[in-house]
Amino acid sequence: MLRFQNTILEMIATGKSLDVTAKKLCLEIEILLPDVACSVLRVERNGQLYPLAAPSLPEIFSELVNGIMIGPNVGSCGSAAYHGEPVAVTDIATDPRWTLFKEHILPAGFKACWSVPICNAEGEVRGTFALYFKQNRTQDALEQELVNACIHLSAIALEQHERVLERERQASIDALTGLPNRASFDAALGRLSCDEPGTWALMVVDLDNLKTINDTFGHQAGDDLLQSVAKRIRTAVLPDHVFRVGGDEFAVILQETGAVADLDGTASSILESIGTVTSCGGHIIQPRATIGGAALSPGDREAETVHRHADFALYHAKETGRGSFVRYWPGIGTAIKKRIEVIQDVDTALGEGRIEAYYQPVVRLDTREIVGLESLCRLRTPEGNIVSAGAFHQATTDVNVAAKLTQVMLDLVAADARSWLDRGVPFKHVSVNISSADFHSGTLYDRIEAAFGRHNIPLKHVILEVTESVYLGQNDEIVAEEIRSLRSHGLRIALDDFGTGFASLTHLLTVPVDIIKIDRSFVKQLQRDDRSSAIIEGLLGIAQKLGIRVIAEGIETESQAGQLDEIGCQLGQGYLYSAAVPPEAARKLLLNHGQGDRLGQRAPIIAFPEPPITEQTILEEAVPIRKRGVAGR
Repeated sequence: MLRFQNTILEMIATGKSLDVTAKKLCLEIEILLPDVACSVLRVERNGQLYPLAAPSLPEIFSELVNGIMIGPNVGSCGSAAYHGEPVAVTDIATDPRWTLFKEHILPAGFKACWSVPICNAEGEVRGTFALYFKQNRTQDALEQELVNACIHLSAIALEQHERVLERERQASIDALTGLPNRASFDAALGRLSCDEPGTWALMVVDLDNLKTINDTFGHQAGDDLLQSVAKRIRTAVLPDHVFRVGGDEFAVILQETGAVADLDGTASSILESIGTVTSCGGHIIQPRATIGGAALSPGDREAETVHRHADFALYHAKETGRGSFVRYWPGIGTAIKKRIEVIQDVDTALGEGRIEAYYQPVVRLDTREIVGLESLCRLRTPEGNIVSAGAFHQATTDVNVAAKLTQVMLDLVAADARSWLDRGVPFKHVSVNISSADFHSGTLYDRIEAAFGRHNIPLKHVILEVTESVYLGQNDEIVAEEIRSLRSHGLRIALDDFGTGFASLTHLLTVPVDIIKIDRSFVKQLQRDDRSSAIIEGLLGIAQKLGIRVIAEGIETESQAGQLDEIGCQLGQGYLYSAAVPPEAARKLLLNHGQGDRLGQRAPIIAFPEPPITEQTILEEAVPIRKRGVAGR
């Protein structure tokens, strides 16, 4: 007996697997008790039975009980586990607890069974140990003693096994969300077959603005948000599996046929599920996420290739339109590489001082007088060539580069404005384009005020231009709040590219602007499409009632200018009047064509809407002109 106990204890201490240890225990008992068979079964917390060892029982019997739920009529072992006490069946053939199983055990010559529950330190049944007899009898004293020893040894082995499982679970499960973690994802990815294209797909889900939420509302709110989003993704993709693979990143392995066939639909379901408002740490938050996806395609030899493709797609989605889904396509890697190169080129130009401000006039269509300027970013190459912003627009998708570009433009425009005012140039307004990244910095107004304040330029001379896609392209409440805040400080906002598909007149009720710039695509159609004329005319009527000025962009012909003038559009800009020009050329244009400063002017002045009266504007107007160093005004 002592040798037997020491053998099993040594196996447990040296980390032998539970099934190997259980099998050795049964074989040792069967040596000590001839004509008796043993079994050890494990009981899951959900009540399912799983055989660990039954070396002398029919294999079909073990298969039958594998995964079965314990109950009062589930043989001797299932009954013992259910009641939590020993069950002795002296006649398997007639006992009702064996009705479902006797045909698989009687042919092997076993007529009776005695099963004893194995409990842990808390009294929970975690397994059973059973002796099977070839006679209609129950245990004797020796067998009782051996079973007691086996119960104790089995309990130790099961406890050790559960500790190992718990360590493995902790190593493979994310503690915060309860989802499988990165290690589990890597293992699951490694088990996927790449033999048949289209059988599975992968999505990488990035939770937007988690850092902002942590910084604004605290980490408890951020943790609550992660838990909520994890549950929503898991529900949206059932029966497929979700993993938390990073701080704000989740991965979804899709194998369900419909989900794989319709990745766009699946992504829409995930985004819709995530986007419902939720309470996090006592704060109401509307989560938002960005998704990249890829399906197993011909030529994908490894699962990691699909993962890399999904990451490419996510990167592209985050850089070009957060809150959306992008599916991988073969050329996406080249597009990303090109964008990275553009970002690097612009960053280098910023460091070398090769970013310049050019200006395009905004004119009255009836008198062609200049009423304002739009500042446009230009890059001078090392060879001295000038490159327009459209050629390096992708660089603004990088938050850091976009912020640097805006800062350089603010400084350049403020310096040019100071120069014009000092030289008596009839200068009224200049607009500066603002990117999406600027609105998320939390310091936009301070940066604007500081840049123009350094040159004593009142902010009444400044207009901020925001494209439709930035304005409310993704229903971004952060941008909306920032626009409201900027206007409350007296700054005017121009909505650029109006009509390209994102914003609508409804948005203007909740997020007002001061100026609308009609996209050049409408102006271009004027030559051959009366519908464009009707749309512009309708917009002019609505804008007038809302107190919003309208500027038509991209005017290139006299015909376009004439049609716009006829339907009531008063302001425009385009190559018909002037391309974007350097500061000195802009100064000459203002001197020759600035509104209200030429002798003999007959037409009344058309001005942009006046900024709201704020404490800041009152202070500015109270400063003597000589103190600001402004001349010729």
